[in-house]
Amino acid sequence: MTTNPEAVLFDCDGVLVDSEVIAVGIEAKLLTAAGFPMSFDEVATAFVGLSHKEVMEIIESRFGRPVPDEISEQIHTDTMAAFPTELEAVNGIGSVLDASSLPRCVASSSTLDRIALSLQLTRLDHHFDPAHIYSAQMVERGKPEPDLFLHAARGLGVDPTSCVVVEDSPHGVAAGLAAGMHVIGFTAGLHATPTMAARLQEAGAHRIAANADQLTEMLNS
Repeated sequence: MTTNPEAVLFDCDGVLVDSEVIAVGIEAKLLTAAGFPMSFDEVATAFVGLSHKEVMEIIESRFGRPVPDEISEQIHTDTMAAFPTELEAVNGIGSVLDASSLPRCVASSSTLDRIALSLQLTRLDHHFDPAHIYSAQMVERGKPEPDLFLHAARGLGVDPTSCVVVEDSPHGVAAGLAAGMHVIGFTAGLHATPTMAARLQEAGAHRIAANADQLTEMLNS
């Protein structure tokens, strides 16, 4: 780990809350029905870690036509509607947050309303200062560019090179590395595939935590 880390930046979806398995399923279903056929695994591999805007741009490039606004809006609406009954915190993440005394923030590709709802529903909101919830909405370029993480470091008042990032996607890993941060790949989410750890390592993650206990040890070592 970076020497004497000053802060931890947590991705939200797939790191704090088990939303990816919900969102990916809804996205694959609605896109396929609208004539943009994609399987759960294809969506999970290509899009996890990206903002909705970036996902729509990739789909348009792949299929040669834009996703209709109503489909894009339906994906967001159906995902948010599923959260109150289906969303849970990633297994053990509450104990990770309890055990770490480092300053922290959320730095997520999701919208601010989705982040707030996610933390509230999973009762993780008390672990984070609302002033230190950072969304890709706040910067020009989302992950895999470093803009969001650099913005979060400025908000926390710390040097980016003194930050640790906890991420579950290659896009997020790339963003953390580009920001000059130490990156821990975290594979405890329900959406994690058997190849996820290898993909995070290939993206450049410095270490991989397979569960909450390992993440706690890494953040406190």
